[in-house]
Amino acid sequence: MGEREEEDCFPTQLIDGKGEFNVEGLDTFVNKTKLSDSGLSYAVVAIMGPQSSGKSTLLNHLFKTSFREMDAFAGRSQTTKGIWMAKCVGIEPFTLVMDLEGTDGRERGEDDTTFEKQSALFALAVADIVLINMWCHDIGREQAANKPLLKTVFQVMLRLFSPRKTTLLFVIRDKTKTPMELLEPVLREDIQKIWDLVRKPEAHKNTPLSEFFNVAELRQKFFHSISPGGLAGDRRGVVPASGFSFSSQEIWKVIKENRDLDLPAHKVMVATVRCEEIANEKLHHLATDETWLELQKAAEDGLVPGFGRKLTSILEKYLSEYDAEAIYFDEGVRKEKRLQLKSKALDFVYTAYATMLGHLRSNALESFKIRLEQSLNQGKGFANAVRDSQHFCLLVFDKGCEDAAVTQATWNASKVREKLCRDIDSHASSAQTARLSELTANYEKRLTQALSEPVESLLEAGGKETWPSIRTLLKRETEAAVTDFLDVVTGFELDHATIDAMVQNLKDYSRSVVEKKAREEAAKILIRMKDRFSTVFSHDKDSMPRVWTGKEDIRAITKDARAEALSLLSVMAAIRLDERPDKIESTLFSSLMDGTVSDSSSHNRSLGASTDPLASSSWEKVPPKDVLLSPVQCKSLWRQFKSETEYTVTQAISAQEAHKRNNNWLPPAWAIVLMFVLGFNELMMLLKNPLYLLGLFVAFLLCKALWVQLDVPREFHHGALAGVLSITSKFLPTVMNLLRKLAEEAQGKTTQGVPEYSASQSYRHQSPSHSISESVQSNISSLADDDAEYSSPALVQRRNTSNVRETEISEM
Repeated sequence: MGEREEEDCFPTQLIDGKGEFNVEGLDTFVNKTKLSDSGLSYAVVAIMGPQSSGKSTLLNHLFKTSFREMDAFAGRSQTTKGIWMAKCVGIEPFTLVMDLEGTDGRERGEDDTTFEKQSALFALAVADIVLINMWCHDIGREQAANKPLLKTVFQVMLRLFSPRKTTLLFVIRDKTKTPMELLEPVLREDIQKIWDLVRKPEAHKNTPLSEFFNVAELRQKFFHSISPGGLAGDRRGVVPASGFSFSSQEIWKVIKENRDLDLPAHKVMVATVRCEEIANEKLHHLATDETWLELQKAAEDGLVPGFGRKLTSILEKYLSEYDAEAIYFDEGVRKEKRLQLKSKALDFVYTAYATMLGHLRSNALESFKIRLEQSLNQGKGFANAVRDSQHFCLLVFDKGCEDAAVTQATWNASKVREKLCRDIDSHASSAQTARLSELTANYEKRLTQALSEPVESLLEAGGKETWPSIRTLLKRETEAAVTDFLDVVTGFELDHATIDAMVQNLKDYSRSVVEKKAREEAAKILIRMKDRFSTVFSHDKDSMPRVWTGKEDIRAITKDARAEALSLLSVMAAIRLDERPDKIESTLFSSLMDGTVSDSSSHNRSLGASTDPLASSSWEKVPPKDVLLSPVQCKSLWRQFKSETEYTVTQAISAQEAHKRNNNWLPPAWAIVLMFVLGFNELMMLLKNPLYLLGLFVAFLLCKALWVQLDVPREFHHGALAGVLSITSKFLPTVMNLLRKLAEEAQGKTTQGVPEYSASQSYRHQSPSHSISESVQSNISSLADDDAEYSSPALVQRRNTSNVRETEISEM
């Protein structure tokens, strides 16, 4: 054969003479001839026959192979050792031919028939067509060379469980003149005899030879041998071409181990191995697929539109490739391995799908939060806003799940949807709690603003209507707040119990505001009492500051001021929001103002017992929680109050006495009578002489002017000695000032009288005494009117201060 033909048929030794399987050589043969691409469209032909019967030569001429042939000139000897294989050239479909070592060879001897049986069994298990090379002259002979060969073939066939149907093609070599029509019955009879003599298992005792073999003639063509009507058209149990290598190895392994060859089980085993190999290969390709890797990365970064469609396409690609490559293997095994491949592939890509669901859930939850906030800002009721936002977000999530769904999978997004619903409910609950808390805080702030300052003002007033006014204020503001609160909270669609509890909390809060403010004011009660006392004591009924002139009844004023302070104490002794009557005020006034406490205490000390109503830590008919100042505390506060206000009373008494002293300048009545009696003569002398009377009058005017200018009462207000010293130091300047004023006044009148003749004439006709008296009186009056111009700085300051105080009091 030429080199071209050898390259095309690729002759390869499959099993050597020692029975070793050439795995590497078979793999090389499969790759070079592309046998795996043939699927079931391939045929295997094997040839058996005696040694040196021309088997290799027949195959080379018949299939254009290049098996080694015997050199007839070198003598008869063993040419083919083991089993060789090659590709048939120019025959469709793909046909693989195997050349078996010849039987009955002298190299192995008569007793060494093991390899003959093993190779025959291998050929029958693998080949679709088995050529049996026979000499024509051996037909009909009892001891012909083909008898042991046929016996061997039939024996090994029975070792196959449910054997595949194999075509036996008898090749008659060196045909004689005997017609073929006569040779065929003899050949069939000889074959039937050999079949009948072979020991068969119980299951095949009555099995006819035709069940296993079809007899054909050499002249039939090998083209399309596996098509219906071809040489191997009714073959069964064909192994796909891609599994031929592994199947051949396993068959030979079983034969070598001298075990019975179960071809159906072998077929399943081959299908299992090959389908698993194909599935693993597709799974590996899926893991390294660029499209899948890009899709996986995109899914990690965020939502991928059309994720399910893209992933379905990728999975379908590899499942289709698996189906195409495993289509010729056992159907049950193929489907099982396909399911395993599908399961593994889905497990492999599930992470990306779960990531997509995670993105969908996160986006839906975020969308819910945004829509809920927008709806609430637009004024929609909370419950309606939650329902609408949840419905919308779940629809978006469901559509996203449909888009991410994979056709090959039965994945259910219900658990993720349930988690989304739980997250939505949790956020809605948190938002509701926050909104209700904010709402409650706003109304509490509103109540605080509406109650704190008014309550504080009412408590500062501290009258009989204080607590009734506070109760009215509390009721009005609380009811207004509760009404508005119920209008707003209706949108939350809460149950009645929850709403009632919230309303009650709001009412309790408004009450707590009043109670807190009352306790704060109770802590400042002593200051308030002193302020109240000072206000009543230092101001009259017209709210004008009192001037202690000596006419005021300080004892009565002090009692009234203390009564007002004690009234304030009784108001602040307890919280009175429940309209329960109490005896706090009467107890305090009877015990503190009437002096019964001290009297009864001193009286009962001798009896060894105390009936002091203030010797207690609680008030009668007042709950302990409402007590602001206990009786004992009130008693202690009253003592402290009296001690701290005694100084004010003492100062008032001192001011009154000082005023009396400063305003009492007349001598006693007896002194006046005595002076009149003793000075009667002098008085009569003055009455008889008008000039003396005029002099006394002028002296009186001068003294009056000096009295006003020197402000004698004020100077003596600080004591006699200080007054004398001050007047002495001011006396001479004041006299000089008076004289200057008189001189200026006289000069002014002289200047006016010069041009007026009638005036001067009349002046000259007037009496001198009358003129002098009028001039002095005029000047003294002028000084008296202008006494403010000559005032000491201290006097001006005192008057200014007095004016300022009067202004402040009038503003109050």
